[in-house]
Order: sequence, then structure tokens, then C-alpha cells
Amino acid sequence: MPSPDRALATPLDESGHLQVLRDQVREFLDEEVIPAEPELAAGGPGARATLAALQEKARANGLWALPHPRELGGHGLRLAEYLYISEIEGRSAYGPVALGSDSLLDALMLQRHAGAETRERYLDPLVRGRMTPCFGMTEPGRSGSDPSLMITRARPVGDGWVIDGRKWFCRARDADFITVMCRTEPLGVPHAKAFTMFLVPLPSEGFSIVQPLTVLGAEDGHCEVAFDGVRVTAEQMIGGRGEGFPVSGERLSLGRTLRAMRWLGQAQRAFDLMCTRLHQREAFGGTLASKQLLQQHVFDAYTDIRSARSQVLRAAAMLDAGQDVYVEVATAKVLASNALYQVLDRAVQVYGAEGLSDRTPLAEMFRWARATRIYDGADELHTHMVAKRILKRYEQRGSYDFSAG
Repeated sequence: MPSPDRALATPLDESGHLQVLRDQVREFLDEEVIPAEPELAAGGPGARATLAALQEKARANGLWALPHPRELGGHGLRLAEYLYISEIEGRSAYGPVALGSDSLLDALMLQRHAGAETRERYLDPLVRGRMTPCFGMTEPGRSGSDPSLMITRARPVGDGWVIDGRKWFCRARDADFITVMCRTEPLGVPHAKAFTMFLVPLPSEGFSIVQPLTVLGAEDGHCEVAFDGVRVTAEQMIGGRGEGFPVSGERLSLGRTLRAMRWLGQAQRAFDLMCTRLHQREAFGGTLASKQLLQQHVFDAYTDIRSARSQVLRAAAMLDAGQDVYVEVATAKVLASNALYQVLDRAVQVYGAEGLSDRTPLAEMFRWARATRIYDGADELHTHMVAKRILKRYEQRGSYDFSAG
């Protein structure tokens, strides 16, 4: 029986190559990554060995670094193509790292904005999976929704810079370098030109991990970190001085789009689990699938996934076309994060008490899902900014063209 996803063999995929690749990634996720999730979630040396083995299998099967540019050693998929793959990778939170695509944002950032020496040192091992990056932007005690409030500072000293401050929710524990956003200009300089990013190799003198951070009680590698007189050279600057916000904005637009599609992959996995359970479990003289109130869960979950997926693909098409994408990307992020959360909530409800336990993957997935409504900008921030831009357009033009975005 042909896959329902054969509809993807559109002008985007006239040869069917994308569908074949998608099927291969789905098989790899279902047969290799998902069965290894309990071991990967346990952490420690065993988890690292398991992940390394999965990565080698991905390379051997030609599935490594699918979205990375060919000149960097990747497969070279365009964003519009890779989104259909990232949706499958996202069925497991470990899929992107097992397939080498999780480094895409850092690889593109270094390729476009790092100096020659930094690119030479970091790009190749990063794409090959020999280095692990992390990103430091938000700070303890400061509103992450207003990055202009950041107080981590880099000051020029001699021919280099010295960084002082703290960041948190960085996966720095096993990282080989951290890209950190710092204020480099005095107060009064417009925020858009007051911040600069630097790449700091780890370990570095003056850098320390203050404490690990759990997410809803679960350990997932996040840390609070400190920079106490960390010295960097001008070569370690990412982009020019004062260009931190434009560079991070480029990174965030792509990152939000990719993560939204991966979240929808998890939502589809939860949907599969829910529908399977409805057919398997019997109560009150029939299967759960025959109960009208539970059928409502199926309909609502289906429409949540479909509407969010359509918006993410639209945002990606506009991003590929080089258009102004904030409204579309922010809307996609909010829809996808809420779809994932709501679909998982319904799946847990269908499973009942078992859905609250670790006998299914739903509990761990639910923890990930709740965090998505805060990561990459809180939903409330994006809701506010999208509405503000739409209302401004009405003030200027008196209408909003939904066909143009």
C-alpha cells in the first residue's frame, strides 16, 4: 500500500528522491533511534556510546548532515526539501543529533559570519559531528523576552576582548564551544547595534559551569554558566562589532522554522500512539475508538497538526524566497508549540494513568512540549509582536492581504 506521504512527490520532488529519503529517515528513526531513547535519556557514558553508534550508522546509510551545504560536507538539501525530513527526525528528540542535522544553525552562522581562521578550525569538525556547539543568550534574573536587558559585557583589552557575565539554559556540559551574546557598546547606543557575538572555546580560563538546570524535574543538559574575565581575540567575533542582533535574528528565523517542523513530528508520533490506543483498548462494551467524546480528541488533534504544518511550510517558503518572515515564522512557532502541547495532552488523556507513567514515551515528550512554549521566545511575545505588526499594516494600508503574507 503506498504511503499517504506520496503526495510529497510534487514539483518539489519530481523524481521521488525526497520521498525515498524521507522513508529511509523514517525507518532509521523507528528502528534505531526510538528504541534507544531510554538509554539516551539515562545520560552518562552509556548514552554517549549509544549516540556515537547511531551517528556512525547514519553516516553508513547516507543519512548524515542532510541539510548542510555540500561544500561543508553535507547532503545539500534546500530548506523547503529538508523540512519534510526534519518532520520525521523530530519524531524523537534525539533524531536531529543522531542524524547530524542539529548543528545546522551553528554551521551556517560560522560559514556566513565567522572569520577565516575560525571557519578553518571549527566548521569541518562541527559538520562531521566531532564538535558539539552551544549558544548563550538568555541570562538568569533577566527577561529573556527582552534581549536588550542583557548585562553580559565584553570590553576591549589590548588587541582582544574580555567577557564578564552569566548565561543560562545553555547545553554547555558536553560542548566544545559556546557562542555568547555580549553588550559591547555603552548605554545610549541603539540596541540593534549595541551587542556582539563571540565564539568561546571550551574549556577556557575564566569560564565555569555554575550549576546544571533541570526542565520540569528532568535533566536534559542545560546549565547556568559564568564568564569571569574570559579573554577572546578579535578573530573569535561572529559578524562585525555591534552586529549581534542581526546575526542572531537570522539564526532564530531559521531555527524557529526548523524546530516548529520537528515539534510537529513529535505531535504526529503522539497522534499515532493515541489512535493506536483507541483501537486497542476496550471499555464499556466496545473499543475506545467507538466513543464520541474520544473521537473529538482525534478530530481536534488532526486539525491542530494540519493547520500548524501548513503555516510552517508557508513560513519556510517565504524564508527561502528571502522575504520578510517574522510574522509568518512567529505564527508558525506559536501554532506548532501549541499543537504539540495539545496533541500530547489528548494522547495522555486517552492513555489514562498509563500515560502519566514512563511505560510510554508520552511523559517525557510532554516535558519537552511544555518547554517549547517558552523556548525561542515565549508565545506571548510572538503573539504581541505579530498583532502589533498586523495592526500597523492596517494603519498604513487599511487592509491585510492574506495571500501575500
